[in-house]
Amino acid sequence: MSVQLGTPAPDFELPNQHGQKVRLSDFRGKKNVVVVFYPFAFTGVCTGELCVIRDEVSDFVADGVETLAISCDPVPSLKVFAESNDLGYSLLSDFWPHGETAKAYGVFLPDTGFATRGTFIIDTEGIVRWSVVNGPGEARSTDEYRAALAQLG
Repeated sequence: MSVQLGTPAPDFELPNQHGQKVRLSDFRGKKNVVVVFYPFAFTGVCTGELCVIRDEVSDFVADGVETLAISCDPVPSLKVFAESNDLGYSLLSDFWPHGETAKAYGVFLPDTGFATRGTFIIDTEGIVRWSVVNGPGEARSTDEYRAALAQLG
């Protein structure tokens, strides 16, 4: 079961593709955060979704918004994936302890060992305001993210 709307988002600290620690709570009081869980780097649907965010980056990485994409891939894989697709936003590794952040958000698939496609919009106070969870092969629309962010102001 994924986290509920109107509740505090589970905090996390994960390394990005450069090995730097990123903590969700560091954005409190500063930015709305779009947390995007995806199954694996270098797979078709995942690459497509993350490249759409790259192409629309001004909507998802700006003064009032930060996007954090999370998978169970190790940091070195994320680094190569980000470089080969020119992804300039944070890709976070939930590799070890394996899938703990995805589990906290209710999107970890234990039978397969990866996160399904879950997106959570967290406001500046750290509250989950919008979410969508799709199956591993079902792409999400950034139009929905954009509309949810617009409602936050």
